[in-house]
Amino acid sequence: MSLRHAVLGLLAQGPASGYDLMKMFDVSLSHVWPATQSQLYAELGKLAEAGFVDVATRGPRGRKEYALTEEGLAELRHWLTQIEPTRVARSDMLLRVFFLARVPQEQARAYLRHQAGLAAERVERLEGVREFVESGDDDLSVYGRIALEYGLRLGRMQREWAEWAERQVP
Repeated sequence: MSLRHAVLGLLAQGPASGYDLMKMFDVSLSHVWPATQSQLYAELGKLAEAGFVDVATRGPRGRKEYALTEEGLAELRHWLTQIEPTRVARSDMLLRVFFLARVPQEQARAYLRHQAGLAAERVERLEGVREFVESGDDDLSVYGRIALEYGLRLGRMQREWAEWAERQVP
């Protein structure tokens, strides 16, 4: 996924300012694709330059509200249906697991215990947005619930795995 497509997807819901998009990012997409304010505003400029978004309205203090163009919607649809998602094949966390025999057993167990704790924290953060996500009935909320469930299940599995792995260390 790219920031470009994340912004196009959000604008497919309707026109929004950079500030509005950042707020939407913070409560939804930041859990799967984080972005800073400067990255978001830079991307809006690139999208406008590419003809994927237009400035729909201008407000006080230079506030711009962006709207998706037909070309932008076509690009989003192309990305959604024609481009295969990248599958992450690298994990520095698991690479370290392969070499845990090089540290004392208690350190190896502590490393795995820490991984379980990190996974539990991720699940807790995701649970914290559940009420917000479940309160809407727009498209972003409906599919956001599906993505949220993926994150929750993955986090729980990672915690369970790390707890199991800790018990495997002699």
